[in-house]
Amino acid sequence: MPNPDPNISDFRPVIRQLDETAINRIAAGEVVERPASAVKELVENAVDAGATRIIIDIADGGKTLIRVTDDGCGMSPDQLPLALARHATSKIDGSDLLNIHTFGFRGEALPSLGAVGRLTITSRAAGEDAATIRVSGGRMEPVKPAALRSGTVVELRDLFFATPARLKFMRTDRAEAQAIADTVKRLAMAEPAVAITLREMSEGGEGRVLFRADAETGDLFDALGDRLGRVLGREFTENALRIDATREGLRLYGYAALPTYSRGAAVAQYLFVNGRPVRDKMLTGALRAAYFDFLSRDRHPAAALFIDCDPTLVDVNVHPAKSEVRFRDPGVARGLIVSALRHALAEAGHRASTTVSGATLGAMRPEQTGARIYQMDRPSPAARAAAYQAQAPGFAELSGSFSGRVVEPVPGELPRRADEPAAETPPESLPLGAARGQVHENYIIAQTADGLVIVDQHAAHERLVYEKLKRQMAENGVAAQALLIPEIVDLSAADCARLLEVSDDLARLGLTIEPFGGSAVAVRETPAILGRVDAAAMIRDILDELADQGESATVQARIEAILSRVACHGSVRSGRRMRGEEMNALLREMEATPHSGQCNHGRPTYVELKLSDIERLFGRS
Repeated sequence: MPNPDPNISDFRPVIRQLDETAINRIAAGEVVERPASAVKELVENAVDAGATRIIIDIADGGKTLIRVTDDGCGMSPDQLPLALARHATSKIDGSDLLNIHTFGFRGEALPSLGAVGRLTITSRAAGEDAATIRVSGGRMEPVKPAALRSGTVVELRDLFFATPARLKFMRTDRAEAQAIADTVKRLAMAEPAVAITLREMSEGGEGRVLFRADAETGDLFDALGDRLGRVLGREFTENALRIDATREGLRLYGYAALPTYSRGAAVAQYLFVNGRPVRDKMLTGALRAAYFDFLSRDRHPAAALFIDCDPTLVDVNVHPAKSEVRFRDPGVARGLIVSALRHALAEAGHRASTTVSGATLGAMRPEQTGARIYQMDRPSPAARAAAYQAQAPGFAELSGSFSGRVVEPVPGELPRRADEPAAETPPESLPLGAARGQVHENYIIAQTADGLVIVDQHAAHERLVYEKLKRQMAENGVAAQALLIPEIVDLSAADCARLLEVSDDLARLGLTIEPFGGSAVAVRETPAILGRVDAAAMIRDILDELADQGESATVQARIEAILSRVACHGSVRSGRRMRGEEMNALLREMEATPHSGQCNHGRPTYVELKLSDIERLFGRS
């Protein structure tokens, strides 16, 4: 009788032990995805060896050459063959896989690279002779004497020549070189005390330097700030806030940029755990949550944050490439990031990024004239005042172009009485200065001690009202409205359990849910400020966020969106003429209110221009 199921066969597969070469090639598929992965592993080995200077040479995007030279401790000749053995490492003894203090510890990188490429290691330890060893496609050659002063040189040629199918998945040389540069920059940020140079050798000679960072000195934040300035640019450090906070054995430090210094994609977010660059969904979600109330959905914060903790509090052995970590208590790490960043942003007050004024100056292009104008020495203040008074036209002639003007009494014109108290701090010396006028019924012009400030009155007042509404909601709680008929939502058992775990948090936001037998939940109350809502759709959105990020901000986001809308409609409208005291009151309130440097959507509320920059526009510098 023929077998009715063609998928069932009498053939019984035989279990075989793979040889060492096949095992290493399989491991290479996990550890070495592309040339950038090989560079990462080799540079981390150099750092673990105590190197203070590392030079990386690449050719053709790392496909034909990757050479890493370091001045670390080196290896003795008898250790070279062991370095190419699978799961052989000097980083750990295998007794405790949680107490890891180095980048590497798995002992897979070098044998994997030797299995898929042509690998040569030349090394010299203190008091030992230099030696070299080669392995090509998994075939190891004997150790030979070599010439090397100190340290180690690892040269990898023809990556993936033993697995040509992998070469078909490589991108262009330019793309691979860019990926290598990004990897090197992340490692450079993690080790400010190590000098790192990346060179492109495709054209021969000394090569073209793609990246260079000299060793930084000073304390933790000075060295880190200088290194971040080299890697990310001075604009980042000038517009970033210093972060330093601790909680339950975890320390968070680094720099986080102001909301107005945001990006269109999450390309400027760098996270490190115990000095190891990681790409962790939980940590990036915490970073996004910290800026949740200051940026629109299409903008992303910029930050370089480092978490240091006891190695036993975090597991780094969850991915062959060691790019993911798992905290023993992820809630502590997440809460530390959110609270520390929000505290720093609140302390920044009304501060906005300097790139805003830079963009403004860039937009102001004075008309070029043929003749060069040479400025005489600047006259004295008294002479300038007399000249301005004689030359100024009547303000009535300009009333069609200006919405309003604030005039301060000229010293000497209205003498102060003997019994009149002395004036307090001049408003010009305050951060946002003194209002001098309003143009186009929307922009307040204020004079500071060393420049001027242009304020978007609607955006600024919108933020002030929004912060006031949030403060009132935090003090009084979120009002909930009871549903006449509770809405029953059927869920899976896992979703039901996940949702009920956060029911107390949802209740504080006005969303009350209760178990309703089986895997169903009953929605009994919803936030009153939201009006009529589709409770079932909201519950499913919350579950999607819980599955993706571990917590949900859906309800809070909807409530704050309503508050933002209320603030927008309740703030000073564009087109309204404001009196001088109103403009100055707005400036003083901005100075006293956190986050007033950006509106509810992350756009700047004011632009500050220094007098020296303005003079440069007119050729007076």
